[in-house]
Amino acid sequence: MRLRNVKNANIILQDSSYFISDPKMYRQHWREMFACDNPIRLEVGCGKGQFLIQMAQQNPEINFVGVEKYESVLVRAIQNAELTSLPNLKFICVDAKELVQIFDHEIELLYLNFSDPWPKKRHHKRRLTSFDFLSIYESVFQSDSHIIQKTDNIILFASSLEDLSQFGYKFLQISLDLHQTDLPNIRTEYEQKFANMGVKINYVEAIKLKNK
Repeated sequence: MRLRNVKNANIILQDSSYFISDPKMYRQHWREMFACDNPIRLEVGCGKGQFLIQMAQQNPEINFVGVEKYESVLVRAIQNAELTSLPNLKFICVDAKELVQIFDHEIELLYLNFSDPWPKKRHHKRRLTSFDFLSIYESVFQSDSHIIQKTDNIILFASSLEDLSQFGYKFLQISLDLHQTDLPNIRTEYEQKFANMGVKINYVEAIKLKNK
């Protein structure tokens, strides 16, 4: 999918209190940035922010950080967030490969919602549940490694289950049709679109206990 450029995207981001322009300066200091000791959860690939904004609204006792690689996409999340008042929500614009430079064992839970599936076998390492990225997350998690993933792509989902299992994760919940379960769920923009088309959503909650 081709991204549309947003005029003055950088200026819009810099003018928002929801945007952290230099997140690396908060490494080991994110609780100070939020001015509280509440747990911090991370969404990698937050898109237009619908999921994370609603999560922050419904869970004021938890802090949330949205990660998005592209400014033109993150602008939409920032604009949507500006319609609210959420002290427990921030956004950063970085590649997920940089997370080790931004968080040092500070994250309680990581969300991967409708990540790029990179369906070709030669692109396996680019998937956000590949060993390369799972290794990055190890230095991000505060204690146990805890991931929740949603995707419409069965190839990505099967690959994720295999990689997570081989990396030492145990599965707490798995569904091949999330919307037919009673699992608590906030839908992303993509998810709502897929639901309207009758597409089934795959879901997994996985955990790797510390020192296990």
